[in-house]
Amino acid sequence: MDELDTPVLDNHLHLDPEHGQGMDAVRDFEHLGGTHLLVLNKPSWHLGPVPSERADFHTAFDATIDAVTDANGILPGEAWPVLGVHPGLISHLVDEGYEAEEARDLMQEGLDLAAEYVADGRALALKTGRPHYDVDDAVWEASNDVLKHGLALGAEHDCAVQLHTEATNDLTDVAEWAEERGLPAEKVVKHYAGGRLAGPTPSVMSEKARLRTAVETGEPFLMETDFVDDADRPGAVMGPKTVPRRVRWLLEQGHDDAVARAHVETPELVYGIDTVGTLDREE
Repeated sequence: MDELDTPVLDNHLHLDPEHGQGMDAVRDFEHLGGTHLLVLNKPSWHLGPVPSERADFHTAFDATIDAVTDANGILPGEAWPVLGVHPGLISHLVDEGYEAEEARDLMQEGLDLAAEYVADGRALALKTGRPHYDVDDAVWEASNDVLKHGLALGAEHDCAVQLHTEATNDLTDVAEWAEERGLPAEKVVKHYAGGRLAGPTPSVMSEKARLRTAVETGEPFLMETDFVDDADRPGAVMGPKTVPRRVRWLLEQGHDDAVARAHVETPELVYGIDTVGTLDREE
């Protein structure tokens, strides 16, 4: 496979060496021309019991950091951990008997712990959000409280915050919450986004139709697969080869500027990372 003359960043995927492909997925990504990864911790209930106290979140966070360390031995660029609490946890907690407010408090404690990893340099950014499915009013209100807490932590630690939310092209409300707390809206990233989004920065699922839209907007965007690295669901949501393949396709279509926007300019804008400077190409 011919080398791509650009950094190639997958902005949102999971790695699970114990239960999934692990480093084989990273090698597939790298072989197709991938260079950089943002690795999100898997939902905590995928890696053990549903958390019942703050310390329980260490399991998912530490497993992610270990995977990133191994990935950095493979990639010509760099991988970074993004740590936080999946918004779907609130439903698991409520199912176990928690009141919505109690679940909120535990999830906020998990985010506080993730922020400590950011503060000491072990993680790049945070993740939070709200359910993408129907919930009752109490759970919705509690979930928005968790999301706002994550935004406040992002402002406090000057880091980006990735969001898992309902499908929408308009999150201006969330962007306003971020700005109110001192976090610039561009440092809020909607994971699993379409090609057009009002408010935060979209992390566009790497489907051709969505990418065409993102290219047409001329706005900052990122690309992702949301690869879940689950042996029972190989390739879900998208496989690790997808972003490099889509970058190659965009370049073939003449969209060099859009590729630079997604893989160089927007990562710098949102995360403060230099995907060119961290790229070690062997001559």
